[in-house]
Amino acid sequence: MCGTDRDGKSEGSPPVAGPSDDQAVFSALLEDSAEDLYENAPCGYLSTTLDGRIAKINRTLLNWLGYENGDLVGRKDFADLLTVGGRIYHETHFGPLLRMQGEVSGIALDLRTAGGGRLPVLVTSVIRRGNDGQPMLIRTTVFDARDRRTYESELLRARKESDRERERLKRLNAALQKALLPPTLVDVPGLDVAAYYHVASPDEVGGDFYDLFPLASGTWGFFLGDVCGKGAAAAAVTSLARYTLRAAAVYDPDPAAALANLNTVLNHEYNGDDPRFCTVIFGLLTPDGDVGGFRVTLASGGHPPALLMRSDGRVDSLPTPDGQLIGVLPDAHIATTTIRLDPGDTLFLHTDGLTEAHTLGTADGRYGDEALLAFARELAPTTAHDTVAAIRDLLDSFGTGVDDDTAVLAFNVPRRSSEEQM
Repeated sequence: MCGTDRDGKSEGSPPVAGPSDDQAVFSALLEDSAEDLYENAPCGYLSTTLDGRIAKINRTLLNWLGYENGDLVGRKDFADLLTVGGRIYHETHFGPLLRMQGEVSGIALDLRTAGGGRLPVLVTSVIRRGNDGQPMLIRTTVFDARDRRTYESELLRARKESDRERERLKRLNAALQKALLPPTLVDVPGLDVAAYYHVASPDEVGGDFYDLFPLASGTWGFFLGDVCGKGAAAAAVTSLARYTLRAAAVYDPDPAAALANLNTVLNHEYNGDDPRFCTVIFGLLTPDGDVGGFRVTLASGGHPPALLMRSDGRVDSLPTPDGQLIGVLPDAHIATTTIRLDPGDTLFLHTDGLTEAHTLGTADGRYGDEALLAFARELAPTTAHDTVAAIRDLLDSFGTGVDDDTAVLAFNVPRRSSEEQM
């Protein structure tokens, strides 16, 4: 057994280092010579004459490059360590800038190693001057940039992959958006029709929709709406709304009944933690006998009012007050109105992406209903295609101020030949 001495320490045990010993080691590390600090610094150092001849280089840089001191000092220029592209840059940019400014920092270059490889580095050079102010030599600090270059390469690769993924998403969104809209508008005898869908951002699928389709007894149904939100969830509601309205109109073409049917479906399907609703205006077009023109019945569920541009230049807003959002309440109130389209008249419908576009010169920074009404008065009398073309130009003029998709739909009863000649 090992005994203990009078201080209680075990006989034969090795001495235990105490706090004073740790302090001694730490102090010894602080007393490294300046030469050792230079040679084994965590970065490379070299000094060259003004013409670039290497006069001194530290051990760190030699180890990185795989050279011995005698291979470089007094034998090679700094430019000899550079790649071909680096030498050209050194001669045309680095060197002239250094002579002009006296210092160049953080320049990315590649050094050639003794084995023929490349070492990515960041270089900072400073001209040192004598007491008389004359330049004497160039001191250069070299930082290993391999990890940085790897990081930058990985970042570039990730960015390219992200760009490719974004392009794939754009194509997918465009295809999905196209599938949610009718490929063409049906031909309605005695009526000119035009529509347009303005995409605010190709990165997201919007929730605006419209359609025009034949019904029994020589009538046609149409609708235009806007689902809350964007993306796949909004697209699902858009698809459901379109097919529900078309199916409902087959059984009962009354616009109010069609919207009531859609309200029931949406309220049942999305009455949970993620409620979904929309604004919709649904219309029924009926030719008005031998007189010419059409009778139009409109029903609205919280949708912006349509505009009626008369053949004599008058423009009227067609408000449907108290019409409630579709899908929020079990029994939404549906507002209705009936008008007549005579030859030369144009009916214009739109979603709120148009009136809520950001623009200058208004109190709240939005385009607004009053501005649209004034714009329509400048157009009237007009045609469906001219109306849609003017709205397209208007939306384009807003640029990035349009932050929500916009759908527009216009109907026009062409003037009779005799009226056009008057």
